[in-house]
Amino acid sequence: MSDFTIDSINGEKSDSQISRIASWMIRYPPIFTLLLIVVVCVVIGTISPEFWQISNIFDIARASVVTGLFGLGFLVILAAGGIDMSFAAIAGLMMYWITTAVAAYMPWLPMPVIILMAALGGMIIGVGNGLLVHYLKAPALIVTIGTQYVIHGFLLTFIGTELFVNIPLSMENFGKAELMRVGTQSGSIAILPAYVLVLVVAALVTWWILNRTLMGRAIFAVGGSAGIAERLGYDHRKVQVFVFAYAGLLAGIAGVIHVASNRLANPFDLSGNELNVIAAVVLGGARITGGGGTVIGAMLGVVLITLVDNVLILAGIPSTWQTFVIGCFIILAGALFANSSNR
Repeated sequence: MSDFTIDSINGEKSDSQISRIASWMIRYPPIFTLLLIVVVCVVIGTISPEFWQISNIFDIARASVVTGLFGLGFLVILAAGGIDMSFAAIAGLMMYWITTAVAAYMPWLPMPVIILMAALGGMIIGVGNGLLVHYLKAPALIVTIGTQYVIHGFLLTFIGTELFVNIPLSMENFGKAELMRVGTQSGSIAILPAYVLVLVVAALVTWWILNRTLMGRAIFAVGGSAGIAERLGYDHRKVQVFVFAYAGLLAGIAGVIHVASNRLANPFDLSGNELNVIAAVVLGGARITGGGGTVIGAMLGVVLITLVDNVLILAGIPSTWQTFVIGCFIILAGALFANSSNR
């Protein structure tokens, strides 16, 4: 009887510890995402030790840039209670329009100006999305799917699936610019491209907007409860236009970064990337119903998705299982964060 009692007490203590750990992860969702990253790295590194080479780390950083820019824009919209399915289409349009226009008429244009042009073009389309969502009183999902189809229809009609390889010299040089170069044990050279700094800057700006400005406060307030936010004096229209404009701006930048990094592009290269971006932001702890989310969580989610997409093959796992693994992670995160009340 005494043994049974001791076992029961030990079992209760164990359950209590598990409950406290789960509660802690619910309060700080990025911790859960970081834990998943560590588990994936340990498993893959154990099966395939070459995973720990510096070149793989640089590859993950490089592959995270475009998805990370999309993720930051999606995070801001999601925090405001909206959803966007048009960011990849906006990136594709800016990718084509900016690259071909600069190559044909202004090949001397410096890269900072090209990025600014792409940002402004994406922002204009984003403003259109925000105004349509507000004035039509239509779900953001429907409006942005409509925008996606309009852009895809335009691109298919006038461009098709033609690759453009003659990119402006400034874009080519920007894509080749190196932030770090490291020699490996095998004698090869691992290069960290300079354009990863674009994602770093975008993440810092997004963090500042969400955590240090009145607009950031308004975004979380509207996402938590639009009715209460309006009674508190927050302008719903301004918030909606801002978040979609900001997401469009980042999508435009992502488009030209994609061209510069690959030094060739197809306007539909980024199509189909939407679900990966949504998965990354949700895995980072953002609430799909709005009113929550963090930049660090979204970036960790992007790293996790990039890991799954790029290095599972090192562990001998077929690429066809990538979606399955990501789906399992999303279900696990959804179960853990279902009752989360964090911001």
